[in-house]
Amino acid sequence: MKTMKFLAGLTFAIVSVFTFASCNDDDGYVWYYYPQPNALVTVKPIEGAGFYMQLDDSTTLYPVNMAASPYGDKEVRALVCYREVNPVNDYYSKSVEVSWMDSILTKAAVPYPADGDVDEYGDDAIEIVKDWVNIAEDGYLTLRFRTLWGNTGVAHYVNLLTGVNPDDPYEVEFKHNAYGDVEGIWGDALVAFRLSDLPDTEGKTVKITLKYKSFSGEKSIQFDYCSRKSTTVEGSVERAAYSSRLK
Repeated sequence: MKTMKFLAGLTFAIVSVFTFASCNDDDGYVWYYYPQPNALVTVKPIEGAGFYMQLDDSTTLYPVNMAASPYGDKEVRALVCYREVNPVNDYYSKSVEVSWMDSILTKAAVPYPADGDVDEYGDDAIEIVKDWVNIAEDGYLTLRFRTLWGNTGVAHYVNLLTGVNPDDPYEVEFKHNAYGDVEGIWGDALVAFRLSDLPDTEGKTVKITLKYKSFSGEKSIQFDYCSRKSTTVEGSVERAAYSSRLK
């Protein structure tokens, strides 16, 4: 089981993790800079040679100021703050300097059980938050969602089920098990699901239909999706940057 950290707010989380101080020599005042992520990437380790980041389906980033991935040999989705630098590495689209990085819970989608028993995945409501991080790219569906959080000792269980519609292999369902922790305050969390179980789109762009139970009933949303060329992935990060309240 994987855990995600609770998001009381994306900006708050970023501020709480990284604060940069700078002194003004003229007046003695200290001001603070709070880095904001400017990209969602896949962190891809290279055996014996550091790592690179996949920005989208066709753009790669080489981090000139990081010799090794913070996540070891795990491939994960992450938020980063970076700036482009020169010269550009010959093997990648852009060279960048990373000033901040934090991972998102990255886990595989789950095939719909043959016996139809999905009770363990729960049926608790969530809302999909309209946000730039909601996207299907590089073989992942990344989502920002909102729900109620109460007892801090209860971890919420989230999954993406594939194979829910025999007539549409690209229809998937978000499942949330709050284990009875259904009252409290509103808060957001991020999760990225690997889509390696979906049929290869063979270079074409298709629609993924995401079904989920909202607080006002059943809903669905669609995403453009094109299979990634390479899907070699090993494991997933045990803890995500922003969500200790999920598994």
